[in-house]
Amino acid sequence: MRYRLIIFDWDGTLMDSADRIVDCMQRAGIDVGWPALSREAVRDIIGLGLPEAIARLCPGIDTEQAEHLRQRYVHHFMTAEREGPALPFFAGVEEGVARLKAAPGVKLAVATGKSRRGLDRIFAERCCGHWFDDSRTADMTRSKPDPRMLAELLETLDVPLNEAVMVGDSVHDMGMAQALGMDRVAVTWGVHDARQLGDFSPVYVATDFRELMSWLDTTACQRTRVEMHE
Repeated sequence: MRYRLIIFDWDGTLMDSADRIVDCMQRAGIDVGWPALSREAVRDIIGLGLPEAIARLCPGIDTEQAEHLRQRYVHHFMTAEREGPALPFFAGVEEGVARLKAAPGVKLAVATGKSRRGLDRIFAERCCGHWFDDSRTADMTRSKPDPRMLAELLETLDVPLNEAVMVGDSVHDMGMAQALGMDRVAVTWGVHDARQLGDFSPVYVATDFRELMSWLDTTACQRTRVEMHE
């Protein structure tokens, strides 16, 4: 395969969670008396670390109110996890990731705006932590679009930059990879559309996970042909 390391965003790329995030953030805003937060505005900050998301979503918010908003968001999200239906993976994700995991020499990782606790909880609930060789969350390092989490994954997994790719649904994912000079694949089933993602010159734009897998298979074939002629 062309890439030895495939790094996935989580919310909006692997898991269909955007609607729950929007609902919980809107509820949290009401709890703290902040002016109504639009669906579009909340979707736009999905992918950032929670403190960075709140700062962008609520300009001028003071430290105490921001912390209250964060706590209320966490409360609503955990209540929804506990009492609501389990969030689904997007179609093709489970089968596709299993294929990638079985591919010789390929490593998988997650780079997400979620917290470490939140990602670990999902890993445990869905029994999917073993899919990935490593992961980084916003509270472990720096929030997207800072590229530090990608640089750390390259270092810990011992993969050169030109053999890694970032797969994500947001401009925050694309900007993070672009800042490091990493190849990036945009997916259009999440929070940002093809036009927005295209501003970051992705090497490919996928409209569903099976299409992404087909493209990865094609790049593997291309690499095999090149290696045969070396």
